[in-house]
Amino acid sequence: MDELETKGLWADCVISTGVYHCVSLTQTLDLPAYIHTTRALMITGSILGLPAVGILLMSMPCISLGNEPQSSKNKRTVLGGILTFIIALCGMVSTVWFPIGAYQQFGLSSFGFSLYAGWVGTIFSLLGGFMLTCCSSESFSSSRSYQDNNRFYYSKQGGGNSPATTSANHAKSAHV
Repeated sequence: MDELETKGLWADCVISTGVYHCVSLTQTLDLPAYIHTTRALMITGSILGLPAVGILLMSMPCISLGNEPQSSKNKRTVLGGILTFIIALCGMVSTVWFPIGAYQQFGLSSFGFSLYAGWVGTIFSLLGGFMLTCCSSESFSSSRSYQDNNRFYYSKQGGGNSPATTSANHAKSAHV
């Protein structure tokens, strides 16, 4: 019979023709250090994910928490980006360390889909954390506040003051 043996962080499985048998890795004192470290990093990354998403949702431009200035939203965005970057580092170390340890201990050369999904998720988290941290600085918000000051609101009703010359001031008129 042809059997395929897979080893993971939480279970060891044997897959043969029509049979799929897994044994949970519950003997924590018997496990190697690379499995303990990888488990700790993955749990840390998962726990940090929820506050990172919450902070990033509260820093979106469409959400307003009272009468807050743009600088506080930028600080929240930077904090969320740093947390996302830390999550990516946890994922990167664990998805690199586990296959190296498994190869050194068991000589495995083939790994499953979850390892490759971890690598892709790490790349996206690194990219997102970098973009969130670097693209929301104070200098970016000062140019945005200039744009906010020059925003015009149009309505069907004319204001009390009519413009002096409609051709020179057409974009700002209420007669659009």
